Parts: sequence; C-alpha cells; structure tokens
Amino acid sequence: MKPYNSNKSKKEEVQQMFDNIAPTYDKLNHIFSLSIDKMWRRRVVRLVRRMHPQRILDLATGTGDLAIAMAKRIHKANIMGVDLSENMLSVAAEKIRRQGLDDHIVLYQGDAENLDIADDVLDVVTIAFGARNFGNIEVGLQEIMRTLHSGGHIVILEFSTPRNPLVRYFYRLYSNHVMKPVGGLISHDRKAYDYLPDSIEEFPAPDEFMALMRRVGFEECKRRSQSFGIAQIYIGKKP
Repeated sequence: MKPYNSNKSKKEEVQQMFDNIAPTYDKLNHIFSLSIDKMWRRRVVRLVRRMHPQRILDLATGTGDLAIAMAKRIHKANIMGVDLSENMLSVAAEKIRRQGLDDHIVLYQGDAENLDIADDVLDVVTIAFGARNFGNIEVGLQEIMRTLHSGGHIVILEFSTPRNPLVRYFYRLYSNHVMKPVGGLISHDRKAYDYLPDSIEEFPAPDEFMALMRRVGFEECKRRSQSFGIAQIYIGKKP
C-alpha cells in the first residue's frame, strides 16, 4: 500500500506525504488519539529507561515526540533521531530547540533500510508509529539488528487492529468517518489521511509481527497491548 499510488516507490511517496502534512501532524495526531498517544510513549520511555542505554536511535522520529520524551527522562543517553522527511525533522528541530535539548538529541535525514551507522554500536532502537511506513519491514528490522550491539534492544510502538469485535467495529467507524475526512480537511492532503488509517489494517497482526522479529534474529520477543489492542509495544533483544 502506498499513499498516492503513483509510479514512485513507497519510500518516496511516504517521504512526500510526511513533508506535506508536517505542519499539522502533531495537532491531528493528538486530537485523533485524544492524547492517549502521550501515555503510550511514556510507557515506552519507562521500558527503555530500565535498559540503561547510552546510545539510542529513534528511527522514523517524525516530529521528535518520543526522542524528546526519552531525553527528558534518560539524562545520560545520547539520542539520534532519523527520519526520511526533511519537513518533519524541521518541526522536530524547533521543538528540541525550544525545550533546550539540543545537547541531548541530534537529527539526521536518513533511510531506515540503509542507515549510515556502524555495526554493533547502539544500545536501543525505538520506533513510534513508523514501522508500517517502511518500504520493506523485514529489511528495516535487519538493518536495526545490524546496528545494535549484542544484548541491545528494539522497542516498537505501533498501531494495530483490535481483536475484540466491538472495539474493532467502533475503531473502524472512527477511522473511516472521523480521521479520514477531518484529517484530509485540516492537512489539505486527503490521500495521506486515507493511507494512514488503512496502513494499520495492512500491518502484520501482533503474533505475525513477532514471528517476523524472530525470523530476523531477535530473541525474547514480547508485546504489550495498549488500550484494548489499539496499539502494541513490541520488544526484542539482539543475541
């Protein structure tokens, strides 16, 4: 699935999409999630903090919310935020500057499937709501595996389709009749807000995604369901 279904690659279209919606992304994200996404990120930060990392890569960092939250709570960590979208990184840079976190977070424009990072150097790699936008999820996981040192962790926060039929019914109703039209209207990019909810449906189910993590080589894989299965936190360890 691609946002615009042009002759460009998914990666190119995702970059274009996030460049387009960067100015309104934070506002819409918090509105649509009723700010529950902030609670999910806090849980990710607590998990990462217990790992006592010094070198963290926040992949698909977007406007930097997770990187900023980690910088505030994990003071000794050096955090690198990487994203395809230059415009999203510009928003992140301004937020980081306003909060005086320039010494804790560095930002780079880059490709999750071809990182300009040496082998075996990272303690933790995090992704918040970005894994489903990879051009090839398995290749992205392999690249993360390469950059982590032995014993390093991957922590992914991603939306999922709720299993409970009633929750799933209302979730889809909300996605189709609120998120899509309102997101398209405010962002001026209807196709982006058609793609974003639909891409959740296309993303592997939780058990399938953990099987993919194991196939890539991660061990001790587990997940924590959030808010009736609307999101999942996935955790894996490099042997």
